[in-house]
Amino acid sequence: MYWVSKDGTLSNIIMEQQNDGNLVPVELIPLRAEIDEIDHQILALLSQRNNVVERVAKVKKNTGFGIRDFVREANLLQDRSGRGEEVGLRSEVIESLFRVILWASRDKQASLGADIPLDMEPKKVAIIGGNGGMGLLLCNIFKEFGHEVICSDIDTEVTNIDATKDADVVVVTVPIAETIKVIKEIGPHCKAGSLLMDVTSTKTAPLQAMLEHCHCSVIGTHPLFGPSVHSLQGQRIAMVSGRDLHNWEEWLTSILQARGLSILSTTQEEHDQAMSIVQVLTHQTTEVLGRTIEKLDVNVQRTLEFTSPIYLMELLMTARHFAQSADLYASIQMNNPETEKILDALQLAGNELRSVVLDKDREAFSKIFEEVHSHFGTFSEQALEQSSFLIDRLVERT
Repeated sequence: MYWVSKDGTLSNIIMEQQNDGNLVPVELIPLRAEIDEIDHQILALLSQRNNVVERVAKVKKNTGFGIRDFVREANLLQDRSGRGEEVGLRSEVIESLFRVILWASRDKQASLGADIPLDMEPKKVAIIGGNGGMGLLLCNIFKEFGHEVICSDIDTEVTNIDATKDADVVVVTVPIAETIKVIKEIGPHCKAGSLLMDVTSTKTAPLQAMLEHCHCSVIGTHPLFGPSVHSLQGQRIAMVSGRDLHNWEEWLTSILQARGLSILSTTQEEHDQAMSIVQVLTHQTTEVLGRTIEKLDVNVQRTLEFTSPIYLMELLMTARHFAQSADLYASIQMNNPETEKILDALQLAGNELRSVVLDKDREAFSKIFEEVHSHFGTFSEQALEQSSFLIDRLVERT
């Protein structure tokens, strides 16, 4: 068929209607088929590579070599980027592609237990709140490494106490508001020599409760990520040692690191102070932005037609926030001991900037800008570079 152009004239370009209803030039059809075939070959090669990775994982597990080899990775990236340039491909694109491939490779090896010591004995692990997002994630991790896992939750026949009393390791993964109550319930039933741990986003109160209501080893943890992450590689988990009677900290560290997690050793005070910024401050500013958009009755879809990459990133994070659990974010902000101090500072900063802008005081505005820039130091330049990378990736997807 022929194609009628926008000005109403008949084009001599021969078009063909595809299954999706779109019209495309006839000459384009075999080229697209050729690209499809090449892509399918790439997928087959990636599958073949993945099979080799499984064999690599087995060798590393049997030899204790370790998953991450930074020298090998650096040499591989340099080689692939160089070979890409030789055949006319952009080196930065090839490097980005192979970084993702290496990331997936490490995750595969970790899931196969390549970093787990061969002499590690299987334990009986109880996950209290095991049907929640983080509970299910931890359940899979322990199962992958050969441990027996029993879960209790509000809809299970197994009670919290039943799950606890015979377990070597007990993990509390219930909502923040229920954590202390559950610790008081199960703590006295932890058997001698066992480990009791939690994953709550505040550490002072849960750690104190665990130390008070049980006589076994106690470790407080906080995964600094959500259960929906695509990979655990490089994700951080904060760890606070409460009472270590039987080298449980070493045992837990070996499992978490073997699964690709980066462990941040800290104290309960340092953790809660940091979370007042990382969580309370950022969540509150996100909520203020979302509430303001709602109060102004902003047509979100219409603004997206005018969006800059930065606004799109802000809007994505805001909409993502409100698509999740209100109870979770309420508990995070209402249970941190530093919350009032942080929100008072946020209000003061907001009022200060509001006055400066409404007074059109450019000198004061520039002074504030410079003071904040100076406080961030060299991180400002790092942030400019890294956020530019994120913007590029976001633009590619949209």
